[in-house]
Amino acid sequence: MSAIEIDALRSSPEIREWLSEILIETVAHGGSVSFMHPLQAKAADAFWDDALAAAGREERIILGAWDGDVLAATVTLLLDCPPNQPHRAEIAKMMTRRSHRGRGIATALMRTAEQLAVRRNRTLLVLDTATDGGASGLYEKLGFTLAGEIPDYAFKPHGGLSGALFYWKRIGG
Repeated sequence: MSAIEIDALRSSPEIREWLSEILIETVAHGGSVSFMHPLQAKAADAFWDDALAAAGREERIILGAWDGDVLAATVTLLLDCPPNQPHRAEIAKMMTRRSHRGRGIATALMRTAEQLAVRRNRTLLVLDTATDGGASGLYEKLGFTLAGEIPDYAFKPHGGLSGALFYWKRIGG
């Protein structure tokens, strides 16, 4: 296994293309990340264009995990919270290419996101994941606490409803 490098991603056509590929692959294989299958490349690119613009405004951080020249995984740390929640950040769009799963990349991305949140004086992380096929095991392994489940929260990419599990974690001592 080659060394994985993690860094914050900045907008460029190449970065949007890499991110779009991961998003389309995730949705095609049933990943519940707010999109329905089939996800068109134009829609994925528009999403990442907006998300990377928000990162440029420091409203979020989009992390990428690189395996050489391949963007293997990504996660987003949402920082733009309401005025009464400056202590909080949210984890979103945790996606790993199928070819790179089981190698600890998602764990490394989550730990990096947590470190960046602490550096920004955040003391609480929150996230949600699908009850069907979500990453609850990963989040629990990383110390997140289940707050609860909402049934029929969102449609699965291929149809049918799935519940959502909501997690939280205190960070930064």
